[in-house]
Amino acid sequence: MSVKVNGTTISMTRGDTLKLTITIFDADGTEYVPIEGDSIRFAMKASYKDPDVLIKKDIPLDTMLLHLEPEDTKNLNMPKQYVYDIELTHANGDVDTFIAGGKLSIVEEVD
Repeated sequence: MSVKVNGTTISMTRGDTLKLTITIFDADGTEYVPIEGDSIRFAMKASYKDPDVLIKKDIPLDTMLLHLEPEDTKNLNMPKQYVYDIELTHANGDVDTFIAGGKLSIVEEVD
């Protein structure tokens, strides 16, 4: 597998598939199970100052799987480290960014 994860740092080969199960924990360490009306979103940019979001994906509540397709990263610059966050919007409208400052490194492919 060409994907490596260390904490909130992800390293992958450009143009490969990424499938990661996302788990959310409350401040006391108990796992949070999303309820109907919640939504979870992944967003990635070149830098936090960059106005353009390069990848934005909804994470399905039934699978909790972040899935990047090969075409999501195929045209990204490499090697380069991007920034991402993942946020939970609760059914009542409250927003919790439970992964902030994440890094996604795109490494070179031969092709």
